[in-house]
Amino acid sequence: MEFAEVVRRRRMVRNYDPDRPVPPDVVERLLDHAVRAPSAGFAQGWGFLVLETPADRDRFWAATTPAGGGRERWLAGMRRAPLIVVPHANRDAYLDRYAEPDKGWTDRSPERWPVPYWYVDAGFAALLMLLTAVDEGLGACFFGIPPQRLDAYREAFGVPPEYRPVGAITIGYRALDHRSPSLRRGRRPVDEVVRRGRWS
Repeated sequence: MEFAEVVRRRRMVRNYDPDRPVPPDVVERLLDHAVRAPSAGFAQGWGFLVLETPADRDRFWAATTPAGGGRERWLAGMRRAPLIVVPHANRDAYLDRYAEPDKGWTDRSPERWPVPYWYVDAGFAALLMLLTAVDEGLGACFFGIPPQRLDAYREAFGVPPEYRPVGAITIGYRALDHRSPSLRRGRRPVDEVVRRGRWS
């Protein structure tokens, strides 16, 4: 598929065919493309938890879904995804990297970072997975883990404290889906969001 077509077709998919697993070679391509994302100082401070078995996926939903949740239409479709990938960011990898001699910082202070690039870079990796899914004829959805469920998630999967999940991605073959009501807002035109030369 042409890259421009991949970009045009990318959207968040919230319902999947549970009887069609993602082929192993496609899973490997998703991950190989993710680790090709840019990263500050080539720190590569990400980690990816891949959940493919029904038991692992059930454990994920049990750990991350607030009590009483899971009956909403969108979550019912999301639970049918045969693959979940959770991208994590490791701040320490960046603080360590920028304390190396070629970067010139020595105190590892997070205050030196005007933007927490460990999250930005994990987001880049997630976007490459979303685009790869489209290119492979799959659907995918990036979504957040509720903050009040992070401890349960960490405990369920033994996630080390230095790794922070930035969200999760469901991936699979699309099933009949509903359009998000948010799409009624429409896409903002380029000339409304782009400034050339100076802001005003």
